[in-house]
Amino acid sequence: METEIPAMLRAREATEPERFTFHSSRMRMKNVTKEELEAMDADSGRCAVELADACVDILGYACLVAIMSMGKGYHRTSEQKLHDISVKEGHGVPVVTSAGALIAGLKALKAKKIALVAPYLNALTKLVVDYIEAEGIQVSDYVSLEIADNVEVGQLDPMALIEVYRDLRLDGVDALVLSSCVQMPSLAAIPIVEKECGLPVVSAAVCTTHQMLERLGLKTCIPNAGSLLSGKYAS
Repeated sequence: METEIPAMLRAREATEPERFTFHSSRMRMKNVTKEELEAMDADSGRCAVELADACVDILGYACLVAIMSMGKGYHRTSEQKLHDISVKEGHGVPVVTSAGALIAGLKALKAKKIALVAPYLNALTKLVVDYIEAEGIQVSDYVSLEIADNVEVGQLDPMALIEVYRDLRLDGVDALVLSSCVQMPSLAAIPIVEKECGLPVVSAAVCTTHQMLERLGLKTCIPNAGSLLSGKYAS
């Protein structure tokens, strides 16, 4: 969230008139385990209170797996809870979770069947797969990189994904999720993989940016960020 989303918004500033500032409040997590994810999510309200002080125009909840590990459909509960907090603090704003944004982005692409890459331990990736399928989108194949250390995930080379995705079975797939995690870098690889595989390629960060722009009533056009941010797709 703190690297690729600002990078996309800065790229957009080269072609569109709007300018952006970026403000963040962190929930602590060191290892991507179900226990730490639950503790992290419980801290989200504090972050919403702190960001309300900055009078932001939209709130984004970054951790996809924290939401998806809390139970199917939980992004709706989280988004409403955090919005209600912003209202209570006197500055009500829309809330986008990366979990809800991934679902919305795939539906904007009219994707019924996808493949995905995730950095998580396999048990957590399975929770993500089940969550997505509960939203009516079939996951035909996936790769788990089995990395528990959250900092290590953020330091992965995005260009390595060009090789990783080639292990996926893409027959009949409508879209590829190159990174289901906003912590795992993928932006640099997205246009390359999209050109190579001939499918729309997204990430949790791309989908989150798409939803933020939509909720702000702005054009969803960002160069070199894949089909979803071409301006052609609306939720």
